[in-house]
Amino acid sequence: MECILKKSMTILMFGWEFPPHITGGLGTACFGLTKSLSMMGVNIIFVVPKAYGDENNEVANVVGADSVPFNNIDMIESAQKSDFKYLSINSALVPYLSEEQYYQMVNNPTTCIAKKEDSKTAYFSFSGTYGPDLYSEVERYSIVAASIADSYSFDAIHCHDWLTYKAGIEAKRVSKKPLLIHVHATEYDRSGTGKINQRIYDIERQGMEAADKIICVSNLTKDIVVNHYHQSIDKIVVIHNGVEKTYSHMVNLKRKTKKIVTFLGRITYQKGPEYFVNAAYKVMEVDKDVHFVMVGSGDMYNRMVALVAKSGMADRFHFTGFLQQNEVNKILSLSDVYVMPSVSEPFGISALEALQFDVPIVISRQSGVSEVVDNALKVDYWDSDAMADAIYALLHHSTLKRTMTKAAKKDLTNLSWQAAAFKLKSIYSEVIKFTQLDYSSVEG
Repeated sequence: MECILKKSMTILMFGWEFPPHITGGLGTACFGLTKSLSMMGVNIIFVVPKAYGDENNEVANVVGADSVPFNNIDMIESAQKSDFKYLSINSALVPYLSEEQYYQMVNNPTTCIAKKEDSKTAYFSFSGTYGPDLYSEVERYSIVAASIADSYSFDAIHCHDWLTYKAGIEAKRVSKKPLLIHVHATEYDRSGTGKINQRIYDIERQGMEAADKIICVSNLTKDIVVNHYHQSIDKIVVIHNGVEKTYSHMVNLKRKTKKIVTFLGRITYQKGPEYFVNAAYKVMEVDKDVHFVMVGSGDMYNRMVALVAKSGMADRFHFTGFLQQNEVNKILSLSDVYVMPSVSEPFGISALEALQFDVPIVISRQSGVSEVVDNALKVDYWDSDAMADAIYALLHHSTLKRTMTKAAKKDLTNLSWQAAAFKLKSIYSEVIKFTQLDYSSVEG
């Protein structure tokens, strides 16, 4: 048994996005973990619905589900039965889309069906997005997962977020290998208001029930999994996210002509953009030289633009839309304060990225990152007065700002993807060993 665990392990990993094609923190986390695991000798087969060909295959063998053929005619016919068609509905995952994208997807729906190339082989097509055919893609993904699990050799299965849980369940059924699910967010985080999507909740709970281990990105998420999904604490492991330590070489672009306060994230209820706008208004009442920047897109984008215009801040409040990482880096380098007012934030990688640029942060207490960063000003997301006071203090008290940014470097020391991957590799070994022993006892 000992020699088995010493050899290099192979993990079949299911995700929904992989750099450079990402929409937010999920893709960033997947890349950070796979890169560090690869450096530790772990082989990763990373499956996404749609591969574009420009993914980094040095850290993982990236496989597009759209390129996996089906050679089992019974499976093809089963997938094309009429009872499968009900899954294709005009319901996009709104938090990941701008209002314009949502409108286009609902009014221009695409139906993804199996494409037969001959009588024995077929491929499923995937958009790889969060559009109106999302649930159907989740189902097709699970069918492909069964085929992949039957074709590849691996030691364990690792799934990232609810979109991949059904795929993981199918892969486990076929391979009998242990399943780990990684909870980067829950439906309770995304809904914000408590009005959850029951269908997504059911998939999430189904994945948790089937998993051998549940990995949560924070204790905040762990509590949600225990209290709302009724999972055993013994089954859950908390592994905080890290940050890619690649920004220290960048030129400091900060300018002294204007003070810049930045919000970075999807412009949705979960991220608390309205509270950021309200705090901006309060700061501008006492400091006319501050400029606020909102980076990102989402279903509340137009509403925030209207709110800013109504408040008379349009000349000092800027909307950039969605930006690529190199553009985000420039914005952070120019920023004097970073604000994360999330209503419910499982972690918050962007706060760590801001700290790497020596930008002091104001974060909501309702965030996972607040558990691991001591040197930040923490407020309740709904308290715009406290948020405004914190922003003003960091803008006008240089000693406070300097002290906090210097001390925050210590917080970052242990928040690396390498540290997260080290813990994850240990869990892999544990579940692999347990499963092998379990099957040995059954065979005995």
